[in-house]
Amino acid sequence: MTTPRTRIRGQRSPLASAALHATLIVASVIAVFPVLWVLLTSIKPAKHAISTDFVKEPTLENYRYLVESTSFFTWFGNSVLVAGITTVLGVFIAATTGYAVSRFKFPGMKPLMWTLLITQMFPMAILIVPLYNLMGDLGLLNQPLGLIITYLTIAVPFCAWMMKGFFDNIPVEIDESGRVDGLNPFGTFWRLILPLAKPGLAVTGFYSFITAWGEVAYASAFMVGDEHLTLAGGLQTFVTQYTSNWGAMSAASVLIAIPAAIFFLFAQRHLVAGMTAGATKG
Repeated sequence: MTTPRTRIRGQRSPLASAALHATLIVASVIAVFPVLWVLLTSIKPAKHAISTDFVKEPTLENYRYLVESTSFFTWFGNSVLVAGITTVLGVFIAATTGYAVSRFKFPGMKPLMWTLLITQMFPMAILIVPLYNLMGDLGLLNQPLGLIITYLTIAVPFCAWMMKGFFDNIPVEIDESGRVDGLNPFGTFWRLILPLAKPGLAVTGFYSFITAWGEVAYASAFMVGDEHLTLAGGLQTFVTQYTSNWGAMSAASVLIAIPAAIFFLFAQRHLVAGMTAGATKG
């Protein structure tokens, strides 16, 4: 008589394992399908742009039109400028703010943190009009600086809170060892703490970059004219009240996604936990 096989505790049954794998496969298909469909639409001719055929008469005409007949490279350059400066300033401001509230006690610290938190509760849409009026009064409409300041107001509060959490997990003994070695507070922050906070800096940089790279509402409201538009505003020129150039929009979407994917792959390498191990002096 065969003895029933005992399953080890925590081990999944074949049925549960099959169900899990099936769920993961379905979720992967749902996640990948929109991206694949945009890619396929970008290589379809205009007459088949909205057809349900996966590939029919593939062509690179949409990409040629995008490069030769639009201001795509101007939009791309404007987006790189805005997103690049927003990322650099966002990381620096969020890191210094997070370090200050993590390590120092000063008057107004709690109100400052509450202010940063409360700003995250307002939907972006309701801030467009007051920010538009403010940028208009400052003469920053249709200027990259106006968009950069706007995106910093979105990215910095969240990133400062996140960086505070990273700095809280770095032993205070590292700061003390820096002071013993004669470093001032900024020198300790720059030379000892920041290298240990690379995971937080990577996430902060990625969030700041994506905030500026893919944002549509402010870019469309604050910038007009082909020479000033970013990619988000430029894409809207392909869809008007009467016509829709889905092929060109899909091609532009594919090209826009490439820098974001590269930035993510670069940041992903630095998302490593436990970088403070062994950093404290003995």
